[in-house]
Amino acid sequence: QVQLVESGGGLVQPGGSLTLSCAASRSIFRKYVMGWYRQAPGKQRELVATISSGGITNYAASVKGRFTISRDNAKNAVYLQMNNLKPEDTAVYYCNAKLGSAFYWGQGTQVTVSS
Repeated sequence: QVQLVESGGGLVQPGGSLTLSCAASRSIFRKYVMGWYRQAPGKQRELVATISSGGITNYAASVKGRFTISRDNAKNAVYLQMNNLKPEDTAVYYCNAKLGSAFYWGQGTQVTVSS
């Protein structure tokens, strides 16, 4: 079982920046594909970004060039640096860990982009 705890959400003005953090509970974290997803009110959960165990990244088209995902295997942590935030980025952001058929979610952290 993997436990994921997100932090770093909050209220930010358009054009601002936030960094989300996700701490994982198991030492085999380095084998997992880690990702960030988000869910806005009334919408389905969608992929934001993923990073493989080898550091290969993948981004949704809507965030490419603005968001950066990274991981620190020594700290069992994954991060999402979000720049130039837009109102449409408002959502609950969820950390995800995937290894084979095993799939784990954090509890989510709210990001609100508003003036």
